[in-house]
Amino acid sequence: MPRLSAIFLRIIVLPVLGAAAWSWAASPEPDPAARIDFLHDIRPIFEHNCYQCHDAAKHKGGMRLDSKATAFVGGDSGEISIVPHDPDHSKLIQLVRGDDPNAVMPPKGKRIAREQVDLLVRWVKQGANWPDGVDNPSAALTHWSFVKPVRPPIPQVKNSSWVRNPIDSLVLAGLEQNGLSPCGEADRHTLVRRLYLDLIGLAPSPQEVDEFVNDSSPRAYERLVDQLLANPHYGEKWARQWLDLARYADSSGYGSDPLRFTTWRWRDWLIDALNRNERYDQFTIEQIAGDLLPHPTQSQLIATAFNRNSMTNTEGGTDPEEYRVEAVKDRTDTTIQVWMGLTMGCAKCHSHKYDPITNREYYQVFAFFNQSEDANRADEYPTIPTPTAQETAKIASLKSQIERAEKQFNDPAHWADAQAKWERKLNEHPLDWLELKRLRNSAASDAKPMRLPPAGVTEALAIAPEQRTDGQRRTFFDYFLENAPEPRPARQKIAQLKKDLAAVKPTVTAVMRELPPDRRREDHILVKGNFLAKGVTVEPAVPAAFNSFPAGAPHNRLGLARWLVAKDNPLTARVEVNRMWAQLFGTGIVETQEDFGTQGQPPSNQPLLDWLAREFESSGWDMKHLIKLMVMSAAYRQSSKASTESIERDPQNRLISRGPSRRLEAEFVRDEALSLSGLISLKIHGPSVYPPQPNGLWQAAFNGERTYPTSTGEDQYRRGIYVFWRRTVPYPSMSAFDAPSREVCTIRRIQTSTPLQAFVTLNDPVYVECSQALARRIMAEGGQTTDQRAEFALRLCLCRPPEDRQFKRLIALHDRELARYRDDQKAAVDMATSEHGPLPADVAPADAAAWTVCANVLLNMDEVLTKR
Repeated sequence: MPRLSAIFLRIIVLPVLGAAAWSWAASPEPDPAARIDFLHDIRPIFEHNCYQCHDAAKHKGGMRLDSKATAFVGGDSGEISIVPHDPDHSKLIQLVRGDDPNAVMPPKGKRIAREQVDLLVRWVKQGANWPDGVDNPSAALTHWSFVKPVRPPIPQVKNSSWVRNPIDSLVLAGLEQNGLSPCGEADRHTLVRRLYLDLIGLAPSPQEVDEFVNDSSPRAYERLVDQLLANPHYGEKWARQWLDLARYADSSGYGSDPLRFTTWRWRDWLIDALNRNERYDQFTIEQIAGDLLPHPTQSQLIATAFNRNSMTNTEGGTDPEEYRVEAVKDRTDTTIQVWMGLTMGCAKCHSHKYDPITNREYYQVFAFFNQSEDANRADEYPTIPTPTAQETAKIASLKSQIERAEKQFNDPAHWADAQAKWERKLNEHPLDWLELKRLRNSAASDAKPMRLPPAGVTEALAIAPEQRTDGQRRTFFDYFLENAPEPRPARQKIAQLKKDLAAVKPTVTAVMRELPPDRRREDHILVKGNFLAKGVTVEPAVPAAFNSFPAGAPHNRLGLARWLVAKDNPLTARVEVNRMWAQLFGTGIVETQEDFGTQGQPPSNQPLLDWLAREFESSGWDMKHLIKLMVMSAAYRQSSKASTESIERDPQNRLISRGPSRRLEAEFVRDEALSLSGLISLKIHGPSVYPPQPNGLWQAAFNGERTYPTSTGEDQYRRGIYVFWRRTVPYPSMSAFDAPSREVCTIRRIQTSTPLQAFVTLNDPVYVECSQALARRIMAEGGQTTDQRAEFALRLCLCRPPEDRQFKRLIALHDRELARYRDDQKAAVDMATSEHGPLPADVAPADAAAWTVCANVLLNMDEVLTKR
């Protein structure tokens, strides 16, 4: 076979190649002075030969020739497609000319005619002039989300009396088009609970329910909305989703998962930013590049800890550079997915198979994040002191005490009597300084040895006090302070205060910081994503398929952030308003919140989404304005009780034919139990806490901290958003309710329903304690009779008057359990006290145990665990 192959090569292939070479050489040279016109000469070649594989839809090998912005870069190989004036180094020319017989374009079918190849070569030699605005029409990227939203006209609807704001017109138009009618408005008890849960994540108290239900003024609903938007717990509720987006955790991740205490201040910043309704564009810029703003404030620096939530791996044998690069990739992927809803991480190893993002473009965005001070250790990140209010107050108090004590200590008037007394004692004895030194040292073993007086002191002592010069007075006073026994306690107090001040270690926060110019890294395409396989160099840039980089913006993280919130970005506003909608209605208008690309679900109502996006931008990126607009709509106020027709024709409620109904998220399931039981601590801010969890879970860690330091006092009852989050061992009861590990960015939690969830709310020690505390609350606040207590318990938990059947069933349950526990006092005590401790002296164990069982059932009711 080798011999036959060689013969074949000599007889057939070489003469063909030779003939081809002769043909090229023999062709007459065209006039080099003739200018090549892109529209007339070049674009037709691309249209007939290239766009089939190298446009926005396919871009094989990462090469795109359908737009000026992409044609002058390169594909996955890293080689530049078109180098003006240099055809020999232009990958496009090499391919169509067949410089390498094994790499010829087009790879199949008819080759590009020699005359057309010649035109391409001459065009490149002349500078590859490509006029602006003459891209191939396919480069407009007709996928709906890649086109900037335009505010649609508000449609005319038949049932105009239902409409409260433009959202309703856009929703109702879709319903009428599908032959559906909206549900009626939910009752006021349902609405008040829905608003409280959606806006602050806590159910209203019976008093708050009654206040709203009994308020007949026309503005009662809007006034409640405004009150809840101004409530400090609003920030806690709406920060929950951002902790998932930011992959926030209190540990570093990977196998050993060491604890991390340098990012919780970012969580506090987040809550405050949401409470003060920071503009979304500024909110974006500060998190991505707050350190690059002119004269950044401490708050803006803390905001950049968003990108310090990446995992780090310090296990033995790991390569620090490998995991530094992994962290930079994580920041790249997270930023584009959070703000643009695109799965950019798919382009780490090759150009995206479905969306217009090439492998080269991935590393151009990667380059924005690759110039920060980084190491593969959380404790080596740049940090700044960020003392808490308590730490600041303590430092200020200690400094003030030291200042006052030192001022008093150094004031001669304060010591006048003591100094005079001490001087008289010295004068009553001969100045045998050695003897005085011996007596002084034997009298105070903890004192410094008394030094012999300098000449100035003996001279001063020989002169009457009133005749001494100022210098002599100061000299003798200093000697007194150092050697007399009277100042010693004051001196010791000052020393202790300084020791206490030194012991205060202010909280530090890991922040982003750019490398100095002399240490900047060179950015490369990483071949197949391998940090060791560096391809061609790249410069920071954004994907060409979307809006242009802002004119004059720096090519760093600050410029990238401004590109994300630029007016012509087609995705950022859509992605955020869709996320808000999903929080309120249960599902986004685009269900795949994580993917607005060509493989994501199309919007259920694109005019509505685009109207909201444009409204968001025109409002000045006002988050509270959009949320208020949504909850004020008639669409939001609908009853969630669906008609048969609604279920049949809109089973997933994608058309919003009824009100939202969805189980509470993991953190709020726990918050609800704590709140109803009266145990909850509503303290805002501060380090993460360690509420009770099953023993031994942290023993699974390979090394690092393996002991779970269960919190005591009010810390064990703080809201779920403050629970310490260890990536390898997330808080188990919340994991059962679909909370993620936060090892990576989580855009959307997919809800599940499993028996484990019921086991948690029935048996987990936290929920058992809540049941015990709720039982005591029912007995203390619900009146004296069983009927009164049952009425109170149901009103408290359901936020509405109970149905008669519920009332009767609860009383029957109580009476049955009471009879059982009266016959078993030991079991009664255990049921009523096992987690929450001894009962008040006037409470019977059997009655407390019976109400504990009732409370446990109430906390597990679907209506308690669900927002309706």
